[in-house]
Amino acid sequence: MRRSPVLFTALAAGLAVLAGGCSRADHAATLRATLAKISLPPGFHIALYGLAPNARGLALSPDGKTLIVGSSGDKVYRVALGPDRAESVEPFAPGRKFTLPNGPCFAPDGTLFLATFDRILRFAPRPGGGWDEANPQTIVAPGALIPADEKKQGHGMRVCRIGPDGKLYVAVGQPTNVPTKAEQKVFVQWGMGGIVRFDQDGGNREIFADGIRNSVGLDFEPQTGVLWFTDNQVDGMGDDIPPEELNKAPRPGLNFGFPWYGGGHVRTKLWADETPPPDAVFPEIELTAHAADLGMIFTQGASFPADWRGIFIAQHGSWNRSVPIGARVMFVPFHDGKPGPAVPFAEGWNKGDGSYSGRPVALAELPDGSLIVSDDQEGALYRIFYDGK
Repeated sequence: MRRSPVLFTALAAGLAVLAGGCSRADHAATLRATLAKISLPPGFHIALYGLAPNARGLALSPDGKTLIVGSSGDKVYRVALGPDRAESVEPFAPGRKFTLPNGPCFAPDGTLFLATFDRILRFAPRPGGGWDEANPQTIVAPGALIPADEKKQGHGMRVCRIGPDGKLYVAVGQPTNVPTKAEQKVFVQWGMGGIVRFDQDGGNREIFADGIRNSVGLDFEPQTGVLWFTDNQVDGMGDDIPPEELNKAPRPGLNFGFPWYGGGHVRTKLWADETPPPDAVFPEIELTAHAADLGMIFTQGASFPADWRGIFIAQHGSWNRSVPIGARVMFVPFHDGKPGPAVPFAEGWNKGDGSYSGRPVALAELPDGSLIVSDDQEGALYRIFYDGK
């Protein structure tokens, strides 16, 4: 596949006003210079769309007018969408502080859910537009999502989606590298290291899938409604093992093999003498070890060429590999319910010296078919679009 450096389309002069001051304008200029070096397939382009500190999880409102941006800090942002850049980026529920509000998601009726470290909030839509930001309802309280006394925030970035069945699905990472036997008993009981689902009022909690180490990306296949998800795997086993995973869960009750397996078919040392579940489910495809595959989406629009419609995955980048890898957007072709090998789609944030000029986290598809990519390191939103030029 031929690749070429992208020719970056500069933002309008109004970005300095949008960014809100010289320091933010300088940061935007730095990001423009970085994006000029990002490599994309021919005909694709990338541009700075807006600035949102610690930007992570993304959720597009059903009317296609607003993007809600979670974060790794204590704020959430409301982005008014424009054709080629954000019209505005404002705090959502201003004055309120959240704990790791990584995961926003929408129900079809416009209800907004926010998955935080230890609870799930519900923001009702207003009849005239927007949401009741001042009066969120806690539908899943501490002690209902994870143990009330759980303080470890490692792997504490939750993501959520509303499934075709109308249920609220939440990925809950477990807070260790590899758990001890005693820790695993607690995690299994709570669905930590799994995906749990609820009714939209927070009732009928159910562990939908377990044997998952830390998923920070899930989506439903549009044609079948089957749940797919990424999974970050064990550290400290070497640069090239174990692989990261892309999995599918066509029904409840499946076990995806962790902690017996550290990723793919690679056994963990701590659980090497334990018999794994006989029905453990292995990944649909294995991904590069330690690249930190986070957000994933199935694209549904037709603005990308047919060869570039399928699954997109944001790789955050490795944190303890001797030679860092990742910090890019990957593409997985998808035909007849089966994924093909993952290939780089947008890359160049990995500087090759142990540092990154950006770290992609999550993806959203806008109504025009372009992709928004969040970057928590730089506090930025990027737009990738295709014009064939």
